[in-house]
Amino acid sequence: MAKRKKAVSVYELEQTSFKTLPLEGAFKKLIGTPEVSGSWFVFGDPGQGKTTFNMQLAKQITQWERVEYNTLEEGARLSMQQAVLENNMAQCRKGSFKILDKMPIDELKERLRNPRTARVVFIDSVQYTFMTKREYKELQAEFPKHLFIWVSHAKGKKPLGALAEAIWYDSDVKIFVQGFRAYSISRASRGILTEPYTIWEEGARKFHEIL
Repeated sequence: MAKRKKAVSVYELEQTSFKTLPLEGAFKKLIGTPEVSGSWFVFGDPGQGKTTFNMQLAKQITQWERVEYNTLEEGARLSMQQAVLENNMAQCRKGSFKILDKMPIDELKERLRNPRTARVVFIDSVQYTFMTKREYKELQAEFPKHLFIWVSHAKGKKPLGALAEAIWYDSDVKIFVQGFRAYSISRASRGILTEPYTIWEEGARKFHEIL
């Protein structure tokens, strides 16, 4: 693994090209134009629309990048099948979206060492990785050109657990899902206020009317 250069001049930084995701429509308003590397963090309570949001986000990303979704918590079971069907994931570019069925992190790392594998990886959920903070940083250090989208449980409006909280702080894009709407804090928005993303119109309307 090549060592990262520790000191970079202003000129070098200005001349560096970064690979980005040219997100469109509601996703661009939610996130901006992010770099395809580092960590994003999606969190919320059960039944709020996280999995559906992740499918919709993954589908958008497959326009430009291959995506793998490591369903550590649910596995390739009926609920995941329903999410895939409801969001028409078969419409993704051929070969651009795959489900990994409860793949342990060590096996995932071995898979990612193959340069032909996907560059964008969802990990659902943080709580089922059983990683330490050190192991998280080691994963990032080994795969600096990959984008990891971490999915997490919440405790109120905060991530659940020390590892989840550490990843939340480290992430370039932080997305909180509640009542079938997604709200973001994004370094990629560059001073432009982000707009909430509606995951399911009817569900969001009912939830927020009740509130």
